[in-house]
Amino acid sequence: MSFITTLSAAWRQRNSLLCVGLDPDPAKFPAHLQGQPGAISEFCKGIVDATADLVCAFKPQIAYFAAHRAEDQLEDLIGHIHAVHPGVPVILDAKRGDIGSTAEQYAIEAFERFKADAVTVNPYMGRDSVEPWLAWKDKGVILLCRTSNPGGSDLQFLDVGGEKLFERVARLAGKDWNTTGQIGLVVGATFPAEIARVRELTGDMPLLVPGIGAQGGDIEATVKAGRTAAGTGLMINSSRAILYAGKGEDYAAVARQAAQDTRDAINRYR
Repeated sequence: MSFITTLSAAWRQRNSLLCVGLDPDPAKFPAHLQGQPGAISEFCKGIVDATADLVCAFKPQIAYFAAHRAEDQLEDLIGHIHAVHPGVPVILDAKRGDIGSTAEQYAIEAFERFKADAVTVNPYMGRDSVEPWLAWKDKGVILLCRTSNPGGSDLQFLDVGGEKLFERVARLAGKDWNTTGQIGLVVGATFPAEIARVRELTGDMPLLVPGIGAQGGDIEATVKAGRTAAGTGLMINSSRAILYAGKGEDYAAVARQAAQDTRDAINRYR
């Protein structure tokens, strides 16, 4: 089953536009996991098992694993998600971007080694750096477009022939590059007007929207700007506000409540 099909089913079956980001920082783990072998995988599995029925996707950020030489734990985690929660797609947040031959190797890493269902990709080297990812017809390719960080405006707001650079990326992705229907875009919740503009340019293309929770994005504005006519089309990501909602051995239960509250807040505006 393709990423888009799995994601669409998750939107319906779980009644959720919430994506939980898995950014494990061992310094923030509960005391009983501090210094334990395999703690990263165990912590994340606890979050996953507590929240899987509340989300449309999980998004592990590869740097949080690689920084601790824990890529094997990332493989184990994604395998666990697929085995125990098969209806929830996994987006590997890697933001890769390179020339074609190197992009082919990154795609093997994401899709064969880690078994991700989708991956975030930096499109700023152009179409030929994106095409190798599209060879994996059942996978999602989610391109950076209008990112949630303040410095994104340094480049993404530059004028390129009468349109902003992020608008050019959205237009190319929506009309010229998405020949296989695999592409989605990253658009930050901190910029709801730009979410609306990207939605205007791309139709019903899936949008991965980071920036609610710890980054301060407004849920109501995000949903109203980005939802499709069917009330879907969004993967609204929250990471730290859910992962570290609890500090003790009940961290997973507390995270579940935070995820449920976030999902319900999102659904109020669909």
